[in-house]
Amino acid sequence: MTKFDVLTIGNAIVDIIARCDDAFLVHNGIIKSAMNLIDADRAELLYSRMGPALEASGGSAGNTAAGIASLGGRAAYFGKVANDQLGEIFTHDIRAQGVHFETKPLEDLPPTARSMIFVTEDGERSMNTYLGACVELGPEDVEPSVVAEAAVTYFEGYLWDPPLAKDAIRECARIAHANGREVAMTLSDSFCVHRYRAEFLDLMRSGTVDIVFANRAEALALYETEDFEQALSMISQDCKLAAVTLSEEGSIVVRGGERVKVEATTVQSVVDTTGAGDLYAAGFLHGYTTGRTLADCGKLGSLAAGIVIEQIGPRPMISLSAAAKDAGLL
Repeated sequence: MTKFDVLTIGNAIVDIIARCDDAFLVHNGIIKSAMNLIDADRAELLYSRMGPALEASGGSAGNTAAGIASLGGRAAYFGKVANDQLGEIFTHDIRAQGVHFETKPLEDLPPTARSMIFVTEDGERSMNTYLGACVELGPEDVEPSVVAEAAVTYFEGYLWDPPLAKDAIRECARIAHANGREVAMTLSDSFCVHRYRAEFLDLMRSGTVDIVFANRAEALALYETEDFEQALSMISQDCKLAAVTLSEEGSIVVRGGERVKVEATTVQSVVDTTGAGDLYAAGFLHGYTTGRTLADCGKLGSLAAGIVIEQIGPRPMISLSAAAKDAGLL
């Protein structure tokens, strides 16, 4: 037994979510369906142009931790906030979910990260993220005992943007493997993959990362191909286990020569796709760390993702554990 099922590491971000039309994106030079890194001035400009907004704690790995906790799992989180109002909001929200979060806040500038997320009528989200305090996450924020006592340590590819975080991740991987644990990552975004393709492949091929989560676009970007079958074949050779999501087509899980196709959960309406991949990872990892089959891991991932896209915001508003029990998955 371990103290934690999953430790997640990521950019601690407060999401500011508003609806808009495609014309707004074009007018403001926002790349649709991508995560765009912005500076403080751009953040202020976009915030001034937003319509009515919802503030909610987010950040990819933070959403995954919240999802695992909602499923009844034991989750921990490393991420850097500042000692300011948004930092207090983030800290309260993640702890209220039942997640262990003790990363020391930053006392000075920069402020807590925030992401202006514009949701279009088709449910697609376009993120504009000011990283702020996130970039200060470093090796000194690693809690060795938490890493050693987590069955899986999971981090987001977005962490490869701030340089200090890379050292923290590598230290976590060293501790995890020294204690017989596993390390997982999500590729996060196809633009992120383009920036760090060689480094991501090295993390996988060197054994630093055991488990990889990706969507179709990210998998294709990783191997610079338009042939999805080729990308699947290559990712199965480069890591121990991979789960590749395919939106409404479900997901494919590969482990060595084993391949499992998982259907998507039926949803009534797509309201906001923010957090879909994060919650898929939460469901999958909860199943994985509790000894379930790859098919059931994928089904738990699909269920969690399906629930979160039927609401505004990236963290489940209902008990995922109760929903999974109703579906016969727990």
